[in-house]
Amino acid sequence: MAQQAPAHAADAAGRPITKRRAWRALFALCVGLFLTLMDQSLVAVSLPRIAEDLGGDLNQTIWVSAVYLLTFAVPLLVTGRLGDHFGQRTVYLVGMIVFVLAALACALAPSMEWLIVFRALQGFGGALINPQPLAIINRVFPYHRRGAAMGVWSAVAGSAGLFGPVLGGLLVGYAEWRWVFAVYVPLGVVSLITVALWVPRLPAARDSRIDLGSALYSLLAVLGVVFALQQGPELGWNVWIWGSLVAGLAVLALFLRRQRALGDRALMPLRLYRNRNFGNGVLAVFTLGFAVYPVQLPIMLYLQVQLDLPAEQAALALIPMGLVSIIFAPLAGRLTDRMKPGVLSRAGFGALITAMALFAFMFSRGLSLWWVLLPVVLLGLANALVWSPNSTITLRAVPTELAGAGSGVYNTSRQVGAVLGAAASGAVMQMFQPLGIGVATGVAMLVPVAGLVIGLLAVGNFTSDHDHEKP
Repeated sequence: MAQQAPAHAADAAGRPITKRRAWRALFALCVGLFLTLMDQSLVAVSLPRIAEDLGGDLNQTIWVSAVYLLTFAVPLLVTGRLGDHFGQRTVYLVGMIVFVLAALACALAPSMEWLIVFRALQGFGGALINPQPLAIINRVFPYHRRGAAMGVWSAVAGSAGLFGPVLGGLLVGYAEWRWVFAVYVPLGVVSLITVALWVPRLPAARDSRIDLGSALYSLLAVLGVVFALQQGPELGWNVWIWGSLVAGLAVLALFLRRQRALGDRALMPLRLYRNRNFGNGVLAVFTLGFAVYPVQLPIMLYLQVQLDLPAEQAALALIPMGLVSIIFAPLAGRLTDRMKPGVLSRAGFGALITAMALFAFMFSRGLSLWWVLLPVVLLGLANALVWSPNSTITLRAVPTELAGAGSGVYNTSRQVGAVLGAAASGAVMQMFQPLGIGVATGVAMLVPVAGLVIGLLAVGNFTSDHDHEKP
């Protein structure tokens, strides 16, 4: 059985991490979360202006966004384990330095080729940052307060998706595209200072050395799968794309075999899966990534093409979704600490499925914006009910020495799910495009439903005894 954390954890110097210190640490970490999650939507708005200014073709323009997602997703398993070995705070600070310097280089990029290189480096910085905060939260907050912390964490994540398109549109419209990257510099400096001051140094895990063979296998496996799923729709699923996917899956099999042999020295210790909540939560977050991350594209296409709304108005139409999520996510987090596991999650997955079905119906019928706002609001509420409870229940019983590894697995599952969902949604829209943009986007909104049903079954298996492990 995994042991529950004491009322107050201790830092590397043995000083207790009080409630006030824990909340200050969370605030500091949320700045970095906001930056890395805002990036995708913030930069996407500026891509046409970047291509026009630097003379990039369509393929180069796509790679400005795609290379960031690739270098962000591929190393997550390794960077999560790096936090266990060197300390999550240290790896976070190194990642933020890389992220900020790369953003500054992007702002000064003289050509599309150099911009793509700097974006790849920025994505790697994001990969160093991303797994650390979840691991830190589970180490500095007592067991019975982690839901409240995750609720705030999820609210900030929701606000990043809300402000990204709005801020990007303002910067591109009233300044120029280089400010889209330059804005990261002062925010990143704030993050560095607050994390250095407020996030405690935590004891490094014993025997957390990283197996180089496992690291290589994981990088090649995730690279093969993510590259194939990400570029398949663009390149037409040619023989090279299928070869990348098959090779990635083959290396994944070798990786899992090596993890079984290495035990707790593994990059992804299979002991994590002895806890039913961890295994079910990782499956659930995969389906959430598959369903939630790709839906903004068909929604924005419907609003801009079918309803002929300007890009700024289309972005503003999604504000109710973000606001509802921001308001209710902290409440859902607090309730997670008090309610039977799975209750909120099942309600959230049910709301997600309902929202997707409503989008599909309304898009296919060509209904107006006022009708579309109904599933927009419902999607915001559903997000509040699924993300923070799922993170809390999945990770709070993970042993301290495996916190980084567990967070790396969790974040990798989410990102791979998002890439697969985007590929599936894009393929469906292309297939049904001859029938009209309303039908194409409507059918695309049904794609996530199958994944969400699997996620609903997974969270239905959450157990009240968080520490119960499979034999």
